[in-house]
Amino acid sequence: MSAIQPLVHILRPVKHLLLDFDGPVCSVFAGLPASEVAQRLRERFRTVSELAQASVGENDPLALLRRIADGQPDLAQLADEELAMLETAAVRIGKPNQGGESVLRACVRSGRLVSIVSNNAGVAIDAYLSEHDLSSSVAGVFGRAEGDPSSMKPNPRLLLEAMAHVGTRPEDCIFIGDAVRDVEAGAAAGVPTIGYANKPGKKEKLAAAGAVSVVDSMQVIADALEYSEPA
Repeated sequence: MSAIQPLVHILRPVKHLLLDFDGPVCSVFAGLPASEVAQRLRERFRTVSELAQASVGENDPLALLRRIADGQPDLAQLADEELAMLETAAVRIGKPNQGGESVLRACVRSGRLVSIVSNNAGVAIDAYLSEHDLSSSVAGVFGRAEGDPSSMKPNPRLLLEAMAHVGTRPEDCIFIGDAVRDVEAGAAAGVPTIGYANKPGKKEKLAAAGAVSVVDSMQVIADALEYSEPA
């Protein structure tokens, strides 16, 4: 109990947990690598010469989507739809984070709401939750706005939408994410963020960005939730 006491203190007033998807819940590209997804997306638009030139070497499919939208806005919707299909294929062979599932179920047991807030496509997240019998554990899924990659974190838009959907205030919430952009989005929305350092070097970056706590296991958060009934 003493090891998780700081988290218990942070989580006790929380009524609504905002949870990133890729990392905390599922390693989306564990089976279908991000570089392969980016290459397939690039191939889809290979006839657009200016776009093909600008995107060479970009192995992050979400960053590539931004490039496509910035360079040729008329292709943003089509590119988003293509990436959403690839993400849906990826989550079907992605690697579940058992600690992430434990967090979802601990929230249900303690009477807290959970919303998934992610730069990934909502359809891919829904597919994963459905296949893993987790759909009933979440109050809503807030993936990037279709055809509008500017909605992605660090933009706070998705967090604000999640709170508005269930009528909670920033002081009722906590956000859990594994990237600096998550901490930045949380700060912009007025919501404190717990950083999930799932790779070497992340702990220092998340702490420097302003995370109120940094953990290397989602199970630690699940355990703390069990001891911290909402005030």
